[in-house]
Amino acid sequence: MQEIAAGFQNRKFENGSAKLKEQQRNFPPMALIAPVINMLFGRPLATSEERAEQIGPVAGIPVFGLDALSSAAYGPEAALTLLIPLSLAGIHYIVPISVAIVVLLIIVYFSYRQTIESYPHGGGSFTVASENLGDKAGLLAAAALMIDYTLTAAVGISAGVGALISAAPSLQPHTLWLCLGVLALLTLVNMRGVHDTGVVFMIPTYIFVGTLLVVIGVGGWHVIHASVAQPLMPASQLPAVPAATLLLSKWTLLWLLIKVFASGCTAMTGVEAVSNGVMAFRAPAPKNAKSTLTIIIALLAILLLGIAMLCRSYGIAATNPYGPGYESVLSMLTRAVMGHGWFYYLTIGSVLIVLALSANTAFADFPRLTRAIALNNYLPHIFLLRGRRLRYSWEIYVLVALTAILLITFGGVTDRLIPLYAIGAFMAFTLSQAGMVVHWHKQGKARGRMFVNGIGAVATGLTTLVVLVAKFVEGAWITALLIPIMIIVMRMVRKHYDRVAKEIDLDRPIFSAAITQPIVVLPIDRWSRISEKALSFALSMSSDIRCLHVQTGEEPDEIQTDWEAKIAAPLRAAGKPVPKLIVQVSPYRYIIQPTVDYVLAVEKESEFHKVCVLVPELVVRHWWENMLHNRRADLLKVILLMKGNRRIIVINIPWYLERD
Repeated sequence: MQEIAAGFQNRKFENGSAKLKEQQRNFPPMALIAPVINMLFGRPLATSEERAEQIGPVAGIPVFGLDALSSAAYGPEAALTLLIPLSLAGIHYIVPISVAIVVLLIIVYFSYRQTIESYPHGGGSFTVASENLGDKAGLLAAAALMIDYTLTAAVGISAGVGALISAAPSLQPHTLWLCLGVLALLTLVNMRGVHDTGVVFMIPTYIFVGTLLVVIGVGGWHVIHASVAQPLMPASQLPAVPAATLLLSKWTLLWLLIKVFASGCTAMTGVEAVSNGVMAFRAPAPKNAKSTLTIIIALLAILLLGIAMLCRSYGIAATNPYGPGYESVLSMLTRAVMGHGWFYYLTIGSVLIVLALSANTAFADFPRLTRAIALNNYLPHIFLLRGRRLRYSWEIYVLVALTAILLITFGGVTDRLIPLYAIGAFMAFTLSQAGMVVHWHKQGKARGRMFVNGIGAVATGLTTLVVLVAKFVEGAWITALLIPIMIIVMRMVRKHYDRVAKEIDLDRPIFSAAITQPIVVLPIDRWSRISEKALSFALSMSSDIRCLHVQTGEEPDEIQTDWEAKIAAPLRAAGKPVPKLIVQVSPYRYIIQPTVDYVLAVEKESEFHKVCVLVPELVVRHWWENMLHNRRADLLKVILLMKGNRRIIVINIPWYLERD
């Protein structure tokens, strides 16, 4: 509807003919919808305006980095939640685990900087893996990333709503509806284009980052200046850390820490977004993309390490998300450092907004990913079409639908979605870095760069296995099952396109011997202006015309009475060929089926002639008038298209009613 309204509005401005304006007045729903759509989604953008939609690093951080940055709000908490049974002893493990995650993050950062430089037109995992590792690896990366981006949208929205509910528990019964409302809002904002999205998300993103940096800075200052005489005291009372409930053996503890690391790795999702969206940046695009990636990674590393160190210093442990008195780790940390004043509410408010909006990373990159896949014929070509605001609208529609299904299936609860998360991202990381190793090897140079990407591939590959094993029973098996299913579907799509190309491609000149007049079949119910227009057109294209009349016995058959006087005799006198009148009796009053059967029978008569079916149709001026006429012509066209073959051609003959 959006594209239809846009096209209608464009034609109105570009062609101010009286007839077009009259059509718009006579179709009130379209005339009313178009201005509303322009107000909500912005005016349609011409292709020449694409440069204005490109962004720089300032807007690139909220557009491509929101998912990665916001994960600082739930990544450490996901890790600390698993350490609850260890009480205070568990808190001390969060720092080394966070250091390990940051080291892995830095390795991935250097790898993706090289990817951006080597693939300035967008170096997503699908592109890199396909070009260097083959189609199978590319499809694996594509399936993993599509799942990851869908989960990014679902997890981001559910985490934001979950944070809101932790602040206002009375909203818990409305969790799912709040999630779907945020999804609708994100859809609306993203349909306006990349530039508008960056502007809208810029303020909450920078407030979120700024307030957390202040918390980390002030907390770090207090930690440095704490002493035995003046021990570190929280500015606001924190909940007591419950006693340990588990006594773990060495191997059981190791397995628990592996699971904690796997949960904490959710903080790394979204890192690939910049390399996949290089073309969204203004020139020089690679330089701006690398600057954006550098800022995002630096901020994320500071946030992850800062939160982990302050949690250990203040003795902050996660609370049971399903138990009474639940409070998020960031909420407790902010209270401990800054107190419970206005700054606390500003920080938590920005956390709520940014978590909900972090799904925007999926909206920014999912369309680019699916377009790249569609260009290789592994997804429907409808994903190659851009909408009114130069966005790939169909990709957004699909992402919204899949995200809504996930939210509804899991009730909008983050903890139910987290086990499915991160596997796709790390699998894509691994394939991308392995592909870059092959890329540098083909060039025969840059051994240092090949080493960096090799380290990245090994590190992320091992992490993929750890995350898969640690979370398999909790839900990761769903992701592991979906990936091969999606690969099979994409292969089926490619097989279809290959078959179509094989059948329709032609490398010879036109075969002149096959140019013959078609056999024209014209369904006719009575002699009218519509019938006259259709018959005149038929006479202009062939001398073999067969007017088919289906006799039901319910109405007078005027056409047989009028045939000689009004059709045959005048044409004979003018020296024109006289069409044949074919009358078929339908005892059960069917019209469509006898017509289709006759057309198929005529097609079998000749091995070379094409059969052209002319379908007269009345076109009314007011939308509601369609309900006053049967739509038999539409049904006939559909059935002929489904049951026909290459030699059957269907042509619509419209008759437009004049305005009342």
